[in-house]
Amino acid sequence: MQSGEQGGRNRARRGELGKTMESKPIYLLSTGLLPGGLIEEAAGKGIVLDAVAFIDSEAVEDNDLIARARELAGRRIPVVFTSVRAVEAVADWIAVAPGWSIFCIGGATRAAVAKYFGEKNIKGIAETAGALSRVIGGEKREVFFFCGEMRRDELPVILRESGVTVHEVIVYRTKLTPHVAERNYAGIAFFSPSAVESFCSVNVIAAGIPLFAIGATTAAAIRSRCTNPVITGEEPDKAMLIHKMTDHFLNNR
Repeated sequence: MQSGEQGGRNRARRGELGKTMESKPIYLLSTGLLPGGLIEEAAGKGIVLDAVAFIDSEAVEDNDLIARARELAGRRIPVVFTSVRAVEAVADWIAVAPGWSIFCIGGATRAAVAKYFGEKNIKGIAETAGALSRVIGGEKREVFFFCGEMRRDELPVILRESGVTVHEVIVYRTKLTPHVAERNYAGIAFFSPSAVESFCSVNVIAAGIPLFAIGATTAAAIRSRCTNPVITGEEPDKAMLIHKMTDHFLNNR
């Protein structure tokens, strides 16, 4: 028969084991750098959130292109932005606030447009490139699309099919920066199709783990490479997607 003292020791060991299991951290990966505070916030909830940039971008350094952007800034034209990087590149080149009619993706891109070019110049917003193209197609016959060289085909294709002339102005370049994952992650967040491509070029996504996409286009890129469950953010906003991912694991602990 087990003595009271021995039973007490066993119960103590079981209690220590339970405490260890409860405090075991959840490892999550963000495939892009994050706004300040998110990693610390996650850590306070027992989550180790690694943020690794799987793509890099840089503005095109071309004097003719810069002169072209400045010339366009003096015209009252409809323009399109689908990325924060494009907004920042153009903003760096022009010295005066343009009188553009701006169509853009919501979330961080809209915030960047409002910051650099003014909220009043935003004439149309949508959460996906496809939806934005339909907003533009109902209003304009010509647009100037500031984008990167790896931009998705959806928006310009839909616009051209609806009879809109699209002038593409490539203002930044994207470079894949793949890294071999150092942990077995419980979940992974992706913020662009390029990041999906970069991650999958050197890693195999473990079967069954949930993946988080900032929008429908990124979700489609994930589904083209695996059958894992994909959870898509309601808005194209990095912080909101990270909160959605951490809440998912905290609620299903």
